[in-house]
Amino acid sequence: MKRAALLLTLASLGACSVGPDFQKPQPALPAHWGPATRSAAVDRQWWQQLGDAQLTALVERAAEANLDVRTAANRLEQSRIARQVSGSQQLPGVSLGGSYQRERNSAVGLLDASNRSGKSSFDLWSSAVDASWEVDLWGHVHRSLEVADAEVDLSRAQRDGVLLSISAETAADYLKLRGVQAQIAVARQNLDIARHSQQLTQTRFENGVTTNLDTANSAALVATIEARLPMLQAEQARFINALSFLLGAAPGALNDELHEPKPIPNPAPDVPLGLPSELAQRRPDIQQSEAALHRATAAIGVAKADFYPRVSLGASFGFQAIDGSDLGAWNSRQWNYGPSLYLPIFQGGRLTGTLQLREHQQQEAALNYQKVVLGAWHEVDNALTDYSAEQQHHAALSEAVRQNELALTTARERYRGGAIDFINVLGVQRSLLETQSALVDSSTQAALDRVLLYRALGGGWPQ
Repeated sequence: MKRAALLLTLASLGACSVGPDFQKPQPALPAHWGPATRSAAVDRQWWQQLGDAQLTALVERAAEANLDVRTAANRLEQSRIARQVSGSQQLPGVSLGGSYQRERNSAVGLLDASNRSGKSSFDLWSSAVDASWEVDLWGHVHRSLEVADAEVDLSRAQRDGVLLSISAETAADYLKLRGVQAQIAVARQNLDIARHSQQLTQTRFENGVTTNLDTANSAALVATIEARLPMLQAEQARFINALSFLLGAAPGALNDELHEPKPIPNPAPDVPLGLPSELAQRRPDIQQSEAALHRATAAIGVAKADFYPRVSLGASFGFQAIDGSDLGAWNSRQWNYGPSLYLPIFQGGRLTGTLQLREHQQQEAALNYQKVVLGAWHEVDNALTDYSAEQQHHAALSEAVRQNELALTTARERYRGGAIDFINVLGVQRSLLETQSALVDSSTQAALDRVLLYRALGGGWPQ
């Protein structure tokens, strides 16, 4: 009864854990983000807000097939398995063993269990069930499991970060592809206008109404626009290949699917884009740095527990016999049980040094968490500013294109009537081409800014 009471007492002490308990940080949002902004929701599947079914399909396919995503998912599974391995420390270890040996003892040795004085060999049969369990007196096992749990959280945040990055990169490359295709359409439209002007100047030259200066200028404009097309087409091929790579496919695998031009997605500007109050819980980089801080804090507890005694309970029951036919007989039984104690006395400064190292690593993790949070706030603020500015930029360019189109129509009519020189028509058409190209770039950038804003806000796949 006394022995049993002793064992129960040791087991009951296992609830104590040394070292600091992790306190989840609660970073405050910047003061100039108002209450309305703080409470707005962000759609996790933000790519659907762009209103392009093909884009949605590509993002979802990338989430399944992208090699970086699959690698991150594999690492998450590894961390879960490692946590399962660490969790086994909480339970007793039980093993079953058996052996057979042909032996002969020394005739002048200290021990001869066979009672044959070393004069002949003999068989030795044995089997046993062994059990052991470490009593977690100071939380060594508990803190080790806490470290493993933090590793799982860290791997999950890394997986979510890769998913967010790949979905944003897929959307961005798709938008850039549609932007390049729109630039190709603008170039071809202006090429048709330039060729028509070239025919007009050639006719006027043949009729003696104008000089070869006009024909040369019109031919130069046609050649200039034609020179843009091969580079734009090469850029189109690069973006298709970039999307193929993101989907884990070979170069050119998406040519048939993406070669046909489609409009640049134009999401409605009035879609709510506020900052959620739980922004710190949404961004994978913040979650990753928080998990790293948790891991470093728990590691201090592991290091502190190493200073204290470690007690293990062990037991064994089995059989041993020289004659195999006696193995299993009750009188061949053997058993033992009892605690074992390990107490570190002198480790040459290893334990102290390890504890100091873990404390400094925890301080570094805390500083990194602050840096990541601060960087996130700046990224969100910049994304909001860029998105708003691009909306204004796009509106102004739309008006510029409208006025240039009107100016070109007027200039061509006046040139046809002989009221102005072709140099005036040439200048207006070049202005139109420039503003149309700038408007396409602005449309692309406005959609890209929406993607960057959603990425900054931590929108992405549900956990």
